[in-house]
Amino acid sequence: MNRTPFIVTVFGFEHALASAITGALDLFAFAGISWQRIHHQRPTPQFTVQLASSHGQPIVCSNQLTLTPHLAIEDVAHTDILLIPTIGGDIDTVLQNNANQLVQLRRLHKQGADIAANCTGTFLLAETGILNDKVATTHWGYADKFKARYPMVNVQPDKMVTEDNSVFCAGGGMAWIDLALLLIERYCGNGIASDTAKSHVLDLSRANQTAYASSRQFKFHQDKDILAVQHYIDAHLHTPMTLNELAGKHNLTERTLIRRFKHACGFTPLQYLQRIRLERARKLLETTHAPIESIVNQIGYEDLSSFSRLFKKNTSLSPSQYRSKFQRF
Repeated sequence: MNRTPFIVTVFGFEHALASAITGALDLFAFAGISWQRIHHQRPTPQFTVQLASSHGQPIVCSNQLTLTPHLAIEDVAHTDILLIPTIGGDIDTVLQNNANQLVQLRRLHKQGADIAANCTGTFLLAETGILNDKVATTHWGYADKFKARYPMVNVQPDKMVTEDNSVFCAGGGMAWIDLALLLIERYCGNGIASDTAKSHVLDLSRANQTAYASSRQFKFHQDKDILAVQHYIDAHLHTPMTLNELAGKHNLTERTLIRRFKHACGFTPLQYLQRIRLERARKLLETTHAPIESIVNQIGYEDLSSFSRLFKKNTSLSPSQYRSKFQRF
């Protein structure tokens, strides 16, 4: 006997990222259909999808596309999955404009819906309090803002997707792909999720955002001494470097350097050195044909195997896999 398809509801709001709404609706809607059509099999829809907004009003997305919802969020009596898309406009403005709808998000989650948020949409989810004491992620570029605003949330911005007791979060703006595929797998099994991914030419799983992040965000502070240390590190990646040397060259004690560096950047000088070396390695893998051994030497590492382990731990890809995926020519 055929079961009723699962219901997916996307909560739409002004200045949402349109692709995070329409793309997710497409992916869920075609689960059990696209692969079957390609292989001349009988389609078996797995999900019923709907877009809901405050009072059912049309929404103007961040790209000025106007979407007409199927119903009001207030009228959603049941949904299996409630998805909050990326905030494409000013985050604070969107949060303020949707404060009255937080009760609806809480209501549906309390009624048993899995609730999921993508990228900066996690801010709206965090406003409900549902993320308190839970693991979450958000876009790496907004992680500091998120941490400051929601100190009770265990945010892990390196993760592409997190799951904690029926609450799901995804990182980057297009991570709705990873989020949707994870939820398709949760409801329909690995086979249908894999078929859906392959039919849409998508990777089924990306573990983290580190491969996409930039160190520039770590220089958005006002400590001139620490900026000088960072510039020195950036210019001397290929040479051995110790904490004592860094402190001495900048007339600081080791303790003071660590304390001020952590206050400005969120981690220690040696952790920053590691991040910068990995970023430089990524750039060289993307833009040159230099042998990996040569790249390792250029960024100050001597042991290829230990570097490869570190690189894979941080990007979920080996250096050769990363080059194959991201090389620009």
